[in-house]
Amino acid sequence: MTISHPTTPLVAILRGLQPTEAVAVAQALFDAGFRALEVPLNRPGALECIASMVKLNLPGTLVGGGTMLNVDHVDAVYEAGGRLLVSPNCNPAAIRRAADLGMYCAPGVATPTEAFAALDAGAHALKLFPAEMIGHGGLKAMLSVVPAGTPMWPVGGVTPETMPGWVKAGATGFGIGGALYTPGVTIEQLSERAAAFVNTWRGLAA
Repeated sequence: MTISHPTTPLVAILRGLQPTEAVAVAQALFDAGFRALEVPLNRPGALECIASMVKLNLPGTLVGGGTMLNVDHVDAVYEAGGRLLVSPNCNPAAIRRAADLGMYCAPGVATPTEAFAALDAGAHALKLFPAEMIGHGGLKAMLSVVPAGTPMWPVGGVTPETMPGWVKAGATGFGIGGALYTPGVTIEQLSERAAAFVNTWRGLAA
């Protein structure tokens, strides 16, 4: 089974997204250049949001769940149409189930032990979390031991201003939460924030 990496490796973390705004938020993020949308499951309405966004059929865009902690979460997101697993932790059973279903898996890791367990279970990318605690030095150390080419995405406190330092340390993508989306943000504000992240990323990746 061939799994394609997101063409723009920036994951929009939409914590607290409401079903009534899911379509508009997804469209605005897509228009700005985001190609991976994550709705954390630890807020009400997450599965409904995922289902609504999936129905948009945004080209080349992964839609899925965050805070996916177990196999039941994987099955629920898959049934809603989601094809992206993001988690704050490394649960090999959940990763394996998602990978078997053909989902793109980006579980959270903070140590080499977790990183290798995640990769062994079928992870496609590693979410470095919490990034503020691990730091650039931790990322560099992790990259020195994981297989070459393993995507490493810092998550936690990422802003357009901090992205260059992370990329210099070896980051190949990011998960972006509160600096991008917070409940109550207007579509105009969201579009401006999204454009700032995408433009910064494109400048770094050029």
